[in-house]
Amino acid sequence: MKPASIALAAAAFLLAASPAAMAARTDLTIGMTLEPPHLDPTAGAAAAIREITYDNIFQGLTRIDRDGKVQPSLADSWTISDDGTVYTFKLHPGVKFQDGTAFDANDVKFTLDRDRAADSVNSQKQLFAHIKSVDVVDPTTVKITLDQSQGGFLYSMGRGEAVIVAPESEPTNKEKPIGTGPFKFDHWAKGSEITLVKNPDYWGTPPSLDKVTFRFIPDAAAQTAALLAGDVQAFPNVATEAVAQLKSDPRLKIEVGTTEGETILAINNAKPPFDKLKVRQAISYALNRKEIIDGAQDGYGTPIGSHFSPADPGYVDLTGVYPYDPAKAKELLKEAGLPDGFKATLKLPPTPYARNGGQIVAAELRKVGIDLQIIPVEWAQWLDQVFTKKDYDLSIVSHVEPNDIGIYARKDYYFNYNSPKFDSTYAEYDKTTDHAKRMELLAQLQKILADDAVNGFLFELPAVNVWDAKLQGMWVNRPIFAIDLRDVKWTD
Repeated sequence: MKPASIALAAAAFLLAASPAAMAARTDLTIGMTLEPPHLDPTAGAAAAIREITYDNIFQGLTRIDRDGKVQPSLADSWTISDDGTVYTFKLHPGVKFQDGTAFDANDVKFTLDRDRAADSVNSQKQLFAHIKSVDVVDPTTVKITLDQSQGGFLYSMGRGEAVIVAPESEPTNKEKPIGTGPFKFDHWAKGSEITLVKNPDYWGTPPSLDKVTFRFIPDAAAQTAALLAGDVQAFPNVATEAVAQLKSDPRLKIEVGTTEGETILAINNAKPPFDKLKVRQAISYALNRKEIIDGAQDGYGTPIGSHFSPADPGYVDLTGVYPYDPAKAKELLKEAGLPDGFKATLKLPPTPYARNGGQIVAAELRKVGIDLQIIPVEWAQWLDQVFTKKDYDLSIVSHVEPNDIGIYARKDYYFNYNSPKFDSTYAEYDKTTDHAKRMELLAQLQKILADDAVNGFLFELPAVNVWDAKLQGMWVNRPIFAIDLRDVKWTD
């Protein structure tokens, strides 16, 4: 070979081997604190289900974007009748489920009829309560008739609980989910990880990633080790105690955003002595939110006084309704006929904010005479004992579903809260379409919950995100509790 040829060959080899010429990475491992109990978002309360599946595997008629806005999804467009009771959706043509079956208006009817059926196990069944009928006009047109107007209907159709499923795959979605999204289920190693792969037949813009693995790491120290070792390249909502050590690594980026996660000391309102308003008020006065945020969250979190996110425009700051006042708490317990206090249990799920926060809350309540027995439970136990069977006194949990103040109007909900005033106000809010009036009613709802001391309102869970500095497209804020991967990619 001539010298010039050797030089050219060498240059070509160097160019081919240079980082700039190498293809961008297409795999990603994401850390999660909790493992979902199954993978059907329409049949379970655990937010971890939707965190993995929302807009990755399953999609709805609409979707909520990273700014919290309603966008088209399986429905390209829609029209609304003048009285706000009839929504006609035009569906995207040619869409297929990940098993090759065609998506059409019949799947929408099947899903929504299932969600609102008497035996529905949808955790947000009330989203569909005002649907009067779902009619297939033609394969790409579906008409939904409501029994009254609903100001938030399009938003509700973008919730994770409202995603569309096919009758053919619905029975097996818990273990092998099949949707219409850009990623399809690959495998689940129970106790370890869930893997998704790119859907080659996706109807929309294809994602940049070929493979995504969700790895379950509940322990803060293990989260830190996995990120520093590069075994996990992203951890949305990492344990806050891990942040100090991770900050020093230039390979990682830390971004703190907002969530819809109201972290509360949940109270069983129907169980004595918590059925007494003065007892619940005493608990609220005994809680030092700053101490809880500093001790359980390393200072990350925004104090709240009702069940609503400070990131939302309708938020009202009600933290002053029950300022920290242990003397007032003792006085109220005395007035409630409990001058010597009482004993109760505090069931804590495995999340760090709950386990760490529970120790602080127990110490604070002990100061006013309420002696708590702390009972750690695993996530599946919490869902069974606390959420489903209402077998608890107190618990600590973050309610991460968006705009979910309506749960307080549910008679079957685990708080066992009953307020005709709240119910009637919420019913008016639900049917109101005027924005200004909705904001006014929303303020009233927040005030009712605060005054009734339904729960101990602690803080809004922040989105403390850590990921590789070369990763782009991850959501900093979490207006809906999801890890949406459609825009995520690696850069050089």
